[in-house]
Amino acid sequence: MIKIFNIIMFLIIIIFILSIYNYYSSNKNVDAKNYNRKNIDQILKEKITDLPVLKSDTDNVIEFNNSLNDNIQENKKRSFWDLLKKQ
Repeated sequence: MIKIFNIIMFLIIIIFILSIYNYYSSNKNVDAKNYNRKNIDQILKEKITDLPVLKSDTDNVIEFNNSLNDNIQENKKRSFWDLLKKQ
């Protein structure tokens, strides 16, 4: 029973691979790929003309946080090994 199942699965996989190969090697698909490769600049220009230009709304969004500079000026002792010591 298991041998029959394995043979059927093997045949299904082989048929699947062959059908994919036939599709990608067909003249219709090869011609479509070549057409797209030759005319890619024209296709992109046609698609770009319909894109809207968005207004920039990011003015004064980022504010500088000066708290790091304040903490450094307090001259706290900084040591990685002190974090590992038992308290």
